[in-house]
Amino acid sequence: MSLETEDLLRELSANAESVCRHYLPAGRREGSYWIVGDLQNNPGRSLFVRLTGPTSGPGAAGKFTDGATGEHGDLLDIIRERTGISRFPDLLAEARAHLGRPQSILPDAPVPKKAKAPGGPPAAAARLFAASVPVAGTLADTYLRARCLTQGGTMSALRFHPKCWHRDEGQTRSTSRPALIAAVTDGAGVVQGVHRTWLAPDGQGKAAVETQRRAMGHLLGNAVRLTPHDDILVVGEGIETMLSLVEAVPGLPVWAALSSGHLGAVLLPEGVQRLYNAIDRDPAGQRAAERLRARATEVGVTVRVLEPRLGDFNDDLRAYGKEALRQHLAGQIGPEDRHRLSG
Repeated sequence: MSLETEDLLRELSANAESVCRHYLPAGRREGSYWIVGDLQNNPGRSLFVRLTGPTSGPGAAGKFTDGATGEHGDLLDIIRERTGISRFPDLLAEARAHLGRPQSILPDAPVPKKAKAPGGPPAAAARLFAASVPVAGTLADTYLRARCLTQGGTMSALRFHPKCWHRDEGQTRSTSRPALIAAVTDGAGVVQGVHRTWLAPDGQGKAAVETQRRAMGHLLGNAVRLTPHDDILVVGEGIETMLSLVEAVPGLPVWAALSSGHLGAVLLPEGVQRLYNAIDRDPAGQRAAERLRARATEVGVTVRVLEPRLGDFNDDLRAYGKEALRQHLAGQIGPEDRHRLSG
C-alpha cells in the first residue's frame, strides 16, 4: 500500500461518520458505531461501522463488521460497494472528492472542516450509569411492570435516570427525559457503554419521541449482563425480551446483546458449555442466530435456539402469562437443564 493510500485511509477514518452518513444514509449513529442493515444500505441493525478509535491498525475507526454474514472491511470497501467503482485509482479519486481533497490534475481545492467527533466513549457511559439510581420504586420500575416484568428492580445492571438528555436525529435542541439505563459491560465487569430507553412521564410506556432507544460507548462483543452466567448462558437481543425469560424461569443466566448485529458478535465467557440463543421472530434474528451458532460451535459450545410464539418473548409473556411461557420453554430447553424450570 502506498504512503498516499495509507494517508487517505487515515483521513477517511478521522471522518468515519461523515463517510457513513453519505454512503450509508439508511443507518444511524448509536454510541461509537454507525448501524445499518448491510452494505447495500438496507435498513436494519446487522452491519456496524466503528466511528471512534485510532486511524490505523486493529480497532481503527472506519472498520466494519456485518454480524449476520461475517463480512468485514474498511471505509474504502464501503465506498466501492456503494458506488460500484471497480478501478482502484477511480476509487481513491472518489474518496478524495468526498473529503474535499484536491485531485492530482486540479489546483488546490478548499478542505472542509473536520466532522465533529462522535460522542459516547466508555468514560461518558460510566458517568451516566454512576449518576443513575436503582430501579426499584422509580418510573423505570413502573415501565417494566407495565410489561409484566417484576425482576428488574433487583438487577444491578439496570438503573434509572430522571433527567437523561435526549435529542432526535436532525434536531439541534436536547431535552431531558426519564430513562431506563442499562450497563453494557465487558468480561471483567467494566462498564463499556450504556443503553437508554426514554420513558413516558407516567412510566407506562416509552416516550413519545422518534428515537426511543439509543446506545453509547463500546458495544461490540459486550452485553448487558442481567444475571451471572454459570455453565450455561442464555443470550438474546432486547432487555425486555431477556427479562421475560427471567420472569418465567428465575434460574436462567441471561444477557442482552441489544441488537441482532451485536448478538452475532457477542464474546462468550470461559466456562460456558451450553448456549441458548433466544431469538426474535424476524429475518435479522435468524441470521444472527446462525452467526452465533457458528462461532460457538468452533469453540466446542453446544447451542440451542429458544424461539417465541409471537414476535419476541415479552410479547409471549404479556399475551399468555409466565406459566405458559415456562411450559413453552420446557419444550426447547435441553434435558440436562430442565431442573432450572422449577427454580
